[in-house]
Amino acid sequence: MGKLRVGIIGAGGIATSVHLPAYKKLPEQVEVVAIADVAYDRAKVVADEENIPYVFEQYERMLKEVELDAVSICVPNKFHRDAAIAALEAGCHVLCEKPPAMNQQEAKEMEDAQAASGKLLMYGFHYRYQAETQTVKRFIDAGEFGEIYSGRVQAIRRRGIPGWGVFTNKELQGGGPLIDIGVHMLDTALYLMGYPEPVSVLGQTHQQLGTRKGVGLLGAWDYENYTVEDMAVGMITFKNGASIVLESAFAANVEKNDFMQVSLMGNEGGADIFPLKMYQEKHDTLLDITPAYLPNVNAHETEIHAFAADCIAGNVTDIYAKQGTNIQKIIDALYQSAETGKAINL
Repeated sequence: MGKLRVGIIGAGGIATSVHLPAYKKLPEQVEVVAIADVAYDRAKVVADEENIPYVFEQYERMLKEVELDAVSICVPNKFHRDAAIAALEAGCHVLCEKPPAMNQQEAKEMEDAQAASGKLLMYGFHYRYQAETQTVKRFIDAGEFGEIYSGRVQAIRRRGIPGWGVFTNKELQGGGPLIDIGVHMLDTALYLMGYPEPVSVLGQTHQQLGTRKGVGLLGAWDYENYTVEDMAVGMITFKNGASIVLESAFAANVEKNDFMQVSLMGNEGGADIFPLKMYQEKHDTLLDITPAYLPNVNAHETEIHAFAADCIAGNVTDIYAKQGTNIQKIIDALYQSAETGKAINL
């Protein structure tokens, strides 16, 4: 095939700061030929700046009128399902930003559409591509950690409620820090643990700080129309006996302004991933292992380049779509548990 012809759905920050720059670094393999956004003027500005020949207000027209091989979906969560299914049905490979969708049902519909299309559906879980994550993955695959039976996931900001976008709008996002930043660390843990099958979820959410005026390290947010949680905590158990404890917050009274961490514990070793430090017992000695060198990786870029490479090579798999449904099932269950006050058996 010739160059991969890509269309962009959504002309906001994630499209202009992540997807477009990454595609532009593959000039011999990829050509971005179209962009669509309901804010047409915004799309036109981006198209002019990036020399994108076709601009649309409705992505449906883009998919119908422009010959595309692949699509990046960079719109609010509420619109992921419809855009992804439309693109898959139009014969396009799809890279959809995280989270997969608003809920498990939508993610399952996207999974089914992927299966019917024979195209690739991939989600924007770029922390998988961090050098730390890939290093730990190699250690795990080599048996260095043994059986991983416990994980701890943390995505906590001191006062990091976004002052832009729709991150605090439950109708458009589906939730708050859990579905926005917590999902990144949860996916990283699940990825390293082999995406085990969840069997129960116990969760609680809190809305203590987001609905009142306060210091905004990511800008002033609309506290009067704040409709998501500002903290979520939970515990997940899996069919193989493993468990994960999760904490995620846009705002919490803690020391660090921003803390993203995955910790894993196995019967032969463990690790804190960000920054990477591994722990083992060998030869009657307790060891802390810190890499002397890790490559400087742009994880967003690496993810998008991997997507493009798979599209060009025709490497279609259903694993990403299935994992998307799986993680969405966990998120749904945690929110349901918080609402009902009961553990949810899956």
